[in-house]
Amino acid sequence: MADNVKKVLIVGASAKEYALVKKFKNYGCEIFVAPGNSTIAEIADCVDIREENVDDLLAFAVKNSINLTIASSETAIKKNIGELFQANEQLIFAPSAKSAEFALSRSAAKKFLYKLRIPTPRFAVFDKPQLAIDYLKNAPMPQVIRTDENTRGNDRLVCTTFISSKTFVEDLFARNEKKVVLEDYVFGHEFTMYVVTDGYHALPLAVVANYKFMENGDGGILTDGIGAFTPDYKVSKEIEDSLMKNVVNNVLVSLQNKETPYLGILGINCVLKDDGKYVVLDFVPFLSDHDSDAVLNLVDENLLTLFEACAVGSFADDYQNISVSDNASVSCVLSSRCAGNVITGLELVESDITHFPVRKNEYLEYETIKGKTLVLTKTAKTLSRARKYLYEDIELINFDTKKYRNDICKQVENF
Repeated sequence: MADNVKKVLIVGASAKEYALVKKFKNYGCEIFVAPGNSTIAEIADCVDIREENVDDLLAFAVKNSINLTIASSETAIKKNIGELFQANEQLIFAPSAKSAEFALSRSAAKKFLYKLRIPTPRFAVFDKPQLAIDYLKNAPMPQVIRTDENTRGNDRLVCTTFISSKTFVEDLFARNEKKVVLEDYVFGHEFTMYVVTDGYHALPLAVVANYKFMENGDGGILTDGIGAFTPDYKVSKEIEDSLMKNVVNNVLVSLQNKETPYLGILGINCVLKDDGKYVVLDFVPFLSDHDSDAVLNLVDENLLTLFEACAVGSFADDYQNISVSDNASVSCVLSSRCAGNVITGLELVESDITHFPVRKNEYLEYETIKGKTLVLTKTAKTLSRARKYLYEDIELINFDTKKYRNDICKQVENF
C-alpha cells in the first residue's frame, strides 16, 4: 500500500457500516472496520475489537496511523469514543457522548425538544410501572410506548387500548428497563432529515421518507425502519428551511452554549401532519440501517474529504452546500422469521445489497438471520423507475419465510 493512501477506521457492525465501506471504496483508501461482520470482511479488513472497547480502538488507530475514524456505532458513541480520540489528537468523525445524549436517549430527546420549544407530540417519561399505568388510564389512544434507549429488539409498540398498553409497559419493566417513554401517536407522513455538522455549521444531506411499520399500510409491529425513499417529494423546501432554522440551528446553539458541540451526521425524525405542519419525534446519531444506501448513493461529494473537514474545523470555510445527484433511491428491508435459511438469487439482482450480520454456511451460501437480513436499494433517474426495478429484483431473491413490504413508494407516479 502506497504511503499516500489514506487509512480509514469505521466503527460498527451493521448494515450502515456495510454501506459506508462500499462508498469509501470509491476513494482509494485503505479501510478497516471494527468489529465488522462476516459480510463486511468480504470487502474490507475487519479488526477484532468490540465497539465498546474504545481504549483498544484508540490504540489500534495510533499503532496503524489511521488518518480518520468514523464512529457510526451507537455503542461506541455512548462509550465516548469521540472525546477520547480528540483528547489524543486522533481525527474522528463522531460526536462526544455528552453532545449526543439527546440522540441516544429518547427521554433526553423529549426533554430537549420541550426545552427548545420545538413541536413534538405530548409525552411522559416514567421510571416506575404503576405511575406509567396510571397515566395510561386517561391517555388518548393510540399511544406509542418505547424504551429509553434503542435496544434493537422489541423496544417499541403502538397500543390502541389501555389493556395492550398496560401489558407492554409491565413487560418492559419486567425486562429491567429503567425508563419508558409514552407519546401520543401522530397520524401523518414520517420522514427523516439528515444534516452534516461540525457542531457550529450544518448543511442538509438528505430528506428521506420512512416506513416504520412491518405490514403494508402501516400495520403490524413498529420498527426502527423497514423501507425508505429519497428525495421525499412530500416535504417542501419551506419545511426543510424551517427545520434547518428552527430545529437544527436551535439544537446546535444550545449544545454550543453547554460547550458540547455535536460533530457528525444528525438525523431528525419527523411527522408531516395533514394540516401541513410538522412535529419532531426524536433524533438519530448517524444514518439508519434501512436508508444508508439510499442516502449515500445520491451523495456526489467525497465523504472522506467532507468528514475530514468537519473533524479538523474547516467545514464552514470549505463547504457552502453538499452536492447530491438528481437521481432517486428506494430501499426495502427483507426480513426472515427464522435464522439459517439459504438465500438464493443475490447474484441476479442489479440493486445495491446491504447486509445485516448474515453468515455463509460451509457451502459458501448466505444464510438468513432472524429478523432484518438484507436491505435492497435501487437508484434511478426517477422514484417510479427506482421502485419498479427494486421490486423486480426483490422477486429474484428467495429464502424461506421471506418478509417485506410491497407498498414502499407505492403512491409515486412521475417523481
